[in-house]
Amino acid sequence: MRIDLDQIDLIAADVDATVEFYRALGIEIPESAIWRTASGTHHVDFTMPSGLIVHFDSEALARAYDRGWRPPSGKGTRAVLNFKVASRTDVDALHDQMCNRGSPSTQPPFDAFWGARYAIIEDPDGNHVGIMSPSDAAHRTAPPAL
Repeated sequence: MRIDLDQIDLIAADVDATVEFYRALGIEIPESAIWRTASGTHHVDFTMPSGLIVHFDSEALARAYDRGWRPPSGKGTRAVLNFKVASRTDVDALHDQMCNRGSPSTQPPFDAFWGARYAIIEDPDGNHVGIMSPSDAAHRTAPPAL
């Protein structure tokens, strides 16, 4: 059996705020991808240029398809959603743009040991969102002593 990660679902406390955040980040989310009912926005379904399918689901919808789903207790995450940009300067520019619109930064832009320019911000639900340039051998350094 071969498996392949082809979809990620993010459960959002406020799906509309989540859509607004990721659109501001530069993700194209067409209106036709958004499912709204009289009770609110419950589902967003779009595909990234890489082919990865992304869903944003409301808590109500998550409870409907996953009887074990529970809201997180407090903010925090064990995952980072990483988005690639074309250049090192794009990392700084996008980080500053998102922070200026109110997104918290958990890691300001820096030259990471693997050679990329890298930064991390938070989405409206506290998920960590990485912004990373291509790796450049000229910027590689030894990994940290852990």
